[in-house]
Amino acid sequence: MILGIGTDLANIDRIQNTLHRFGDRFRNRVFTPTELVKAARRHDEAGTLAKRWAAKEACSKALGTGLRMGIAWRDMAVSNLGTGQPVMHLTGWAADRLARMTPPGHRAVVHVTLTDDHPWAQAFVVIEALPLAAPPA
Repeated sequence: MILGIGTDLANIDRIQNTLHRFGDRFRNRVFTPTELVKAARRHDEAGTLAKRWAAKEACSKALGTGLRMGIAWRDMAVSNLGTGQPVMHLTGWAADRLARMTPPGHRAVVHVTLTDDHPWAQAFVVIEALPLAAPPA
C-alpha cells in the first residue's frame, strides 16, 4: 500500500547562487557528509546538490509534514547503489515519522528517483508499506 507520495522541482541556478553566497554554511546545514563527497566528485556540484535538495523536499512531502514538525534537512539523505540507483536514508525525526505512519505488520520502503535537465532538478518519492513475511509454519 502507498503511504505517501512527494515531488519537488528545484532550480539548479538557485542552488548554485546559494552555494556562492553561503558556501559551507549552506552545504553543512542541508547535506550529509556522504552527499557532499558525492557532489564534490561531480563536474556539476550544484546539479548534484539540487537533485538531493529536491529529494529531501519530496521526501518531507511524502512523510506528510513538509519541512516542519521537527524534520531536519540532514534527517533525509540520498546515496547511490553501485548501479547508480538513488536510495533515500531516513534518520532522526524523519525515521520516527516513518515508523509512526507504517501500519503494524508492515515495513516501509522509500523509493526515490531523480532527474535533471538544466536548469531544473526533479525528484519523486513514494513511500510504500509492504506486509512482513509470515513466519514459517
